[in-house]
Amino acid sequence: MSETKHIVLTSHPPQGAARPPKINWGAASAAERGPVIGSLNNPHQRNVIGVHSGAYGLYRALAIAAGKLDPIHKPDLTNTSPTVQIGPFDQWADPAKIVSLDPYGHIVADAFKKELKDDFDIRPTIAVTRARISLPEMREALAAGRIKPDGDILLETGEANVTKAAIEPVWYLPGIAARLGVKEGDLRRALFEYTGAMFPELVTRSDLKVFLPPIGGITLYIFGNVPTLWDGSGEVACRVHDECNGSDVFGSDICTCRPYLTHGIEECIKTAQRGGAGLIVYNRKEGRALGEVTKFLVYNARKRNPDGDTAAAYFEKTECVAGVQDMRFQDMMPDVFHWLGITKIDRWFSMSDMKYDAMTAQGIRIVTQVPIPDDLIPPDARVEMDAKKAAGYFTDDTVSRPDDLDKPQGRGLDQY
Repeated sequence: MSETKHIVLTSHPPQGAARPPKINWGAASAAERGPVIGSLNNPHQRNVIGVHSGAYGLYRALAIAAGKLDPIHKPDLTNTSPTVQIGPFDQWADPAKIVSLDPYGHIVADAFKKELKDDFDIRPTIAVTRARISLPEMREALAAGRIKPDGDILLETGEANVTKAAIEPVWYLPGIAARLGVKEGDLRRALFEYTGAMFPELVTRSDLKVFLPPIGGITLYIFGNVPTLWDGSGEVACRVHDECNGSDVFGSDICTCRPYLTHGIEECIKTAQRGGAGLIVYNRKEGRALGEVTKFLVYNARKRNPDGDTAAAYFEKTECVAGVQDMRFQDMMPDVFHWLGITKIDRWFSMSDMKYDAMTAQGIRIVTQVPIPDDLIPPDARVEMDAKKAAGYFTDDTVSRPDDLDKPQGRGLDQY
């Protein structure tokens, strides 16, 4: 292992001539904006708070402590460039449009060639690749005749070809504060105090405006021709899905998460086959960002309720355990759509008023909102559905599986 370089404390601004590259968030080009540098290899280069890799940063520290990883290793970015060109779009140059990710995070190898040649340790925060996905529900849909293989988007095996992107969070703190309607100083202090003083720079380094939070990121799955998302050449279908490990992976029937996810995938495939594009946005926000421990505690509280598991107690029990019903902050969710240059979603597979309101507040037009078809709701998830309807989630009892696009589907929002 190479000798570990000396790491200096960063709770105060650097002294002397050594200054990191400045980040001008919302600048018109990558060169003007400047690179995001969260590496620890050279502390004089660092211009952000926190480290790369989001929630996985601690595993890197463990690997170094265990002698498995050279602490000064720098990634070789040869042949890692995106498999499809995304951007730049006008939204990238608007500091109010994108506040929770780095729009240049997937093209650092090209956008910052000079800096990389000058030995700046700049690392991608977004990766774009191509892959195939395989779900039993797609094979079932094939057998039922709801979808048909075309040899391109959907194969006879039920596998689907996708373009997918992984996105690590990059928070521009003034923009986050403005989006949430709070003072930047109050945001910094809360992030410092209520993480056990994990990041002292949040309150001592007002010169550092960008934070790499240790949280989960986003994965995108794009079906069909990717430029269709932004060029207006076809219909765009989308499902924004917040992680539910118990249902998405293990098939728990207490909620509608996996059925809604797979329904969204099926509709995205059909949209792509008609010449449009389908988009699944998968956010790592388990249990409404409350976490699985809290989620399972709430399950117990609901099921042991003397009156039974009722819709009335659905959100109440969550608030009793967690102190709040939801911490997903959908206000930041539209950022990924701005990164993709999307201005309109033709078919939006969601019942959430919070997601819809967040999108429209950011100027993204939703033409038709489609709730989950009744026949996909597991019996044990009826309590969840009743609670969400009572809470103001969108629903339309006349909607069934929208196989026939000539029939009215969901809520046509153009009329409002």
